Amino acid sequence: MNWPVIIPLLIFLVIIIFIGLYASRYLNTTHSYLHEYFLGSRNLGGFILAMTMVATYGSGSSFLGGPGAAYSIGLAWVLLSMSQLVTGYFTLSILGKKFAIMARKIKAVTLIDFLSERYRSKWVVILSAFSIVIFLFSAMAAQWVGGARLIESITGLSYTTAIFIFSITLLLYVIFGGFRAVVMTDAIQGVIMFVGTLVILIATIVAGGGVSNIMSELAAENPNLLTPYGSDGSLTPLYISSFWILVGVGVVGLPQVAVRAMSYRDSKSLHKALIIGTVTVGMIMLGMHLTGVFARAVLPGIEEADKVIPLIAMDVLPNWIAGILLAAPLAAIMSTVDSLLLVVSSSIVKDVYMNYVKPDANEKRIRILSGTVTTAVGILVLFMAIDPPSLLIWLNLFAFGGLEAAFIWPIILGLYWKKGNAYGALVSILVGVSSYIILYSIDTEPFGMHAVLLPVFLSLLGYVLGSLLTQKINAEGQREIYERLWSA
Repeated sequence: MNWPVIIPLLIFLVIIIFIGLYASRYLNTTHSYLHEYFLGSRNLGGFILAMTMVATYGSGSSFLGGPGAAYSIGLAWVLLSMSQLVTGYFTLSILGKKFAIMARKIKAVTLIDFLSERYRSKWVVILSAFSIVIFLFSAMAAQWVGGARLIESITGLSYTTAIFIFSITLLLYVIFGGFRAVVMTDAIQGVIMFVGTLVILIATIVAGGGVSNIMSELAAENPNLLTPYGSDGSLTPLYISSFWILVGVGVVGLPQVAVRAMSYRDSKSLHKALIIGTVTVGMIMLGMHLTGVFARAVLPGIEEADKVIPLIAMDVLPNWIAGILLAAPLAAIMSTVDSLLLVVSSSIVKDVYMNYVKPDANEKRIRILSGTVTTAVGILVLFMAIDPPSLLIWLNLFAFGGLEAAFIWPIILGLYWKKGNAYGALVSILVGVSSYIILYSIDTEPFGMHAVLLPVFLSLLGYVLGSLLTQKINAEGQREIYERLWSA
């Protein structure tokens, strides 16, 4: 048992739990339990908004799977990772004020609330909720695995014990504190991620004898590690370009990211978040993935690539410092899982149960159901994660692609194209999700590009054609929706 590493991590976990308990007092004083539990009463400032965007998107994939892939593939994976630089800026710019104003007008608590009001279709709601639950289960399983592997690798505990510790900590603060606990912990976790990235990168460079020496060693081992095409030359320009859709532009379609764009306080907060978030994401993505590549020169022969960051941190830093800084990847994982957990819970409770099962449910029933559903979802994902895949980044990216194929056009065109309607949204979701699953199951890189690109294009085509071909159906109802949502 490596106690100098374990003790700082235990302190971090205890602090996170206390934050959840502190945030729970807002649930007892709020006038709207739903708005507080799932949206933090729309009161995020600029710094908090930036950090929760960064922390939600900066997941185990960014701190474990991504650096692990960079360790195996080389600098080409660093190039791919930097497509995430635009994530926060692009999301808040595209959705930004228009999305927040509309969400406030219709009192939307979830993304599906917006889709429901925009399209007035039960099937849009049901398909959306189904897509969220299916794909976010995959994403949560990936993060659960990442958290357990991290705790396992730095404490000496078994994987099973580690995953139970991770699960209990996470469920305690999410169940008790809701969205406010999530964003408060995200702010702390975002700072830890930023500082931890800088320190681990610098320590790795020093241990490797400087950047020039590291590059020489990598070139001597395999010159392809320093090319844009990867260690085996498999990363083609077409694949790299398509990857930018998956982890850059397409992130607008991720429900756990989009919901942040309806939770900030005012325009000043939004503008501040754009700057802080972009700088922070850039530093974290560049630093962590470079560390993954450089670690190959310092610690060659690592077989489990997902363990690169914890292993290099414990090798190049004193144990107690490593324990503090390894809270960074753990923070990234927890901050993503807590957001996904709330999105799935809100889809089940708010979008399905309250809309179609018991619309007149009282607050006491909603409180009990929210906690019960969150717990049940967490336990189910826990059992899914007990037998994990070898490299968690692929499970995470599969989930991202499916959500983007489902939601990117119903969200963006729903905001900016008045001719978009429920038929277009239905076709877009069905075509996007089904084509993505089929393509991904046949070949994860059809025609040399990531499987998400064609489904995103097909879902766009489906949205446009579905909307244009049905313009005369319920034309009066469509005009009424448009006037209500877009009127001053």
